[in-house]
Amino acid sequence: MDDHPPQEKRGVDRWRDAARTHVYDNKQSQYDSPACNKYIGECSALWSDGVHRAHLPKIHDDFHEAQEVKDERQESGGGGHEQCCQDRDLDRRIIRFYDPKNDRSIQIAPGLDFGSSTARSNFGGAIARGGWTSNREEATRFGWLFTATKLVNPFFALLDAESAHRLAVLAASQHFLPKEKRPDPDVLGLEVWGRKFRNPVGLAAGFDKNAEAVEGLLGLGFGFVEVGSVTPMPQEGNLKPRIFRLPKDGAIINRCGFNSEGIVVVAKRLGAQHGKRKLEETTSTLPSSIDEAKQGGKAGPGILGVNIGKNKTSEDAAADYVQGVHTLSQYADYLVINVSSPNTPGLRKLQGRKQLKDLVKRVQAARDEMQWAEDGPPPLLVKIAPDLSKQDLEDIAAVSLNLRLDGLIISNTTLSRPDPVSSHPLAKEDGGLSGKPLFDLSTIVLREMYILTRGRIPLVGCGGISSGEDAYKKIRAGATLVQLYTAFAYGGPALIPQIKAELAECLKRDGFKSVQEAVGADCR
Repeated sequence: MDDHPPQEKRGVDRWRDAARTHVYDNKQSQYDSPACNKYIGECSALWSDGVHRAHLPKIHDDFHEAQEVKDERQESGGGGHEQCCQDRDLDRRIIRFYDPKNDRSIQIAPGLDFGSSTARSNFGGAIARGGWTSNREEATRFGWLFTATKLVNPFFALLDAESAHRLAVLAASQHFLPKEKRPDPDVLGLEVWGRKFRNPVGLAAGFDKNAEAVEGLLGLGFGFVEVGSVTPMPQEGNLKPRIFRLPKDGAIINRCGFNSEGIVVVAKRLGAQHGKRKLEETTSTLPSSIDEAKQGGKAGPGILGVNIGKNKTSEDAAADYVQGVHTLSQYADYLVINVSSPNTPGLRKLQGRKQLKDLVKRVQAARDEMQWAEDGPPPLLVKIAPDLSKQDLEDIAAVSLNLRLDGLIISNTTLSRPDPVSSHPLAKEDGGLSGKPLFDLSTIVLREMYILTRGRIPLVGCGGISSGEDAYKKIRAGATLVQLYTAFAYGGPALIPQIKAELAECLKRDGFKSVQEAVGADCR
């Protein structure tokens, strides 16, 4: 093992697991020439005397083109190595590296004159000190940015709940929030429905009802974001005030009633975001690895879910859901049928065995009749309530297994008022309760559903999560993914990296090497 002074170790560690440069792995190739060896020697000097050439990242394929141009110049009597290194365009190709450990390309100091001993000394020293290769300084900076968002939480608390919500969505849509660029712990990565999630922590539906801030919210570091519920026709929802804070209990009561701008407006927004991402992928000069491309969803670096609801006055609920699928599914990485909101009259009746079976069959047929690319149609999930009897849960489990439903979200808000909320003056307000008081109830339902479905259907745990330990308990109870909302409304962006770090620590503490290993651990 190489021994390096402390100041150099950070630079070495960054590339410790990186692949050897193509030049050294293919000694008999066209690169094994005196001119090329001289060039490689100068490249190696950039990484300081203490950083061995085996720690260099894999040189990007553009090096092939650089070598070919250099060979052509040499054959035609050109300036060879020195001229090659002074050519700005060619120089950009030569010093573009690919970091396979973090799945990204890095273009280092375009225009750098390799023939300059000063450049080599300064750049090599920076790398040796970890200035270019260590994540420590970057982690500190981004950690501070997320922590700083706590300073504005008291301001949001001064506003009424709905105004604060609207301002938060606006801030996210205008990219006023910090963007997470630190990689998630490897233990948090997982694959569900053939889609790669960078972490299992998502934002539940209800925050970004109209898909106004998808990119900004994904940028906060969520593994996935769910928009909606979206109704076919625009509707105002219930009368205001309709959102009530219970900050001491970490809870919220809401009776919004599917306030939505409608599927046409949402489809336009999602279509624009989808087109922007495709354009960036097409025009990007920096290559992305295959894994990185798969990990990104249809709206950005994370996964996008679309939650579909019905209009309050609709007489044919299934028709509303079918319309939502036809219009929005092309932009979704997964779809959710919301049949559990307590604020739309008659909606929860759709959770009955016959009603749910008929509804799911119609929606599945509508989705499957559409034309899909190689990735196939988006997975279809159903979001259920926590206020269900044992028989209700058995019926839902049977329908889910028989129709091969792709997943269940457990759970929506509750109509009950468990302690300590029961004694709160706002407990008498109509609407669904979310937040910490919902945690135990929703987790009991989650565990029961995992047992009833025999772990064969991915479950999304939602309800009362406010820490990494809470998320871990949901996972052990059977959740493959988890969602939060109320805790995010109170804690802001700083809560997200905190939950992920705590969750990773919980997994490692108990000896789990991945999220999948921990799923349903308490039910075995």
